[in-house]
Amino acid sequence: MLPYAAKWASVFLLSTVKFLGGPLAGSSLGLGFWQTMGLTVAGMMTSVFIFSGIGRVWVRHRQQQRRLRRAPVFSKRSRNIIKVFKKFGMGGIAFLTPILLSPIGGTVIATLLGVPRQRILLHMFWSAVLWGGVLTLASSRISHLLHH
Repeated sequence: MLPYAAKWASVFLLSTVKFLGGPLAGSSLGLGFWQTMGLTVAGMMTSVFIFSGIGRVWVRHRQQQRRLRRAPVFSKRSRNIIKVFKKFGMGGIAFLTPILLSPIGGTVIATLLGVPRQRILLHMFWSAVLWGGVLTLASSRISHLLHH
């Protein structure tokens, strides 16, 4: 059995990279709802905080690489992301980040689209709380069904 700190670290670290991993790990490791949800939200927000800070530098680097390779600016995927952003704004990107994107991916996209860091943090926070609650509840319910 893993020590308690290792369980917490597993949920936190999984959530920094792939949000869905946090609730699944928390439930499978036997952590409670609030612990799992808190660690999941904290993991996502850690990624968002870090990547929204270094995002501008990364964006400039990617633009320079694209110019050197003469690569097209827009791909089919980037066009779809821009459609979502134009229709739903930062709220749409934040809503989709935990379930379709990753915390890193959603943050980089928002940064690429020029969203101010404070707005990125605010929208990603409510999204993390919303999806953290839903996914933690769902994974704990499924875990209980499998164990009984």
